[in-house]
Amino acid sequence: MAKPTVRRRFTAAEANRTLPLVRRIVADLLNYGRELHKLSRRPDQPGARERSGELDALIRDLLQELARIGCTYKDWGFEYGLVDFPGEIGGESVLLCWRSDEPAVVWYHTADGGFAGRRPIPDELLD
Repeated sequence: MAKPTVRRRFTAAEANRTLPLVRRIVADLLNYGRELHKLSRRPDQPGARERSGELDALIRDLLQELARIGCTYKDWGFEYGLVDFPGEIGGESVLLCWRSDEPAVVWYHTADGGFAGRRPIPDELLD
């Protein structure tokens, strides 16, 4: 029988400790994703099909790397590099939310609240 998957929960401090690695992964995702979008607008360009396949594989590998860390990439337009870290605040399951242009993980939202429902992580939980 398969072992059930245990989903890691991050504190804000733990999420922030992963940021150096997560930043590098997200920077690559944004670069590859943007290149893939450009190629999709010019599919007749020589080598576009092969490069698109390479980019798809690279993106999949990076997404798997984020999954191994325990977080999830959420920006399929490859504009902002949104990443969610499962966490808990006040006994409620939440997603600690980071965007690639932010210096640290300082926001969270509920699973159904999304980016638009972001709230600041309480100061006492950021230490």
